[in-house]
Amino acid sequence: MNKPAPHQSGCCTPLGASRLSAEAAQALGADLGLLGHPIRLQILDLLAQHTDQVCVCDLEAALPVKQPTVSHHLRLLREAGLIDCERKGLWAYYFIRREAVAALRARLLAQLDTLV
Repeated sequence: MNKPAPHQSGCCTPLGASRLSAEAAQALGADLGLLGHPIRLQILDLLAQHTDQVCVCDLEAALPVKQPTVSHHLRLLREAGLIDCERKGLWAYYFIRREAVAALRARLLAQLDTLV
């Protein structure tokens, strides 16, 4: 079977530059990775349901994983700025940072709109 000439079949034609810069792709990948775990999504959902702070013990009881795993995901969400916590005695009380989640949503929508 003969190969068609590259430019005759539409194959191997230059595509040009991606509309998504390397930096934007890196940021989008990080944002999607942050949201890409079901436990982190459940934590965000649980915190979003409350206007006040939620004790870490209540989060641990509501999730199907052990305490170290909950702590790991809480740390990642805190480092990303989507949640924060306040210590009260022995317990940590978590709350969602709604403005940060809204900013993340806007970033994701803006980047994903370039793909449509």
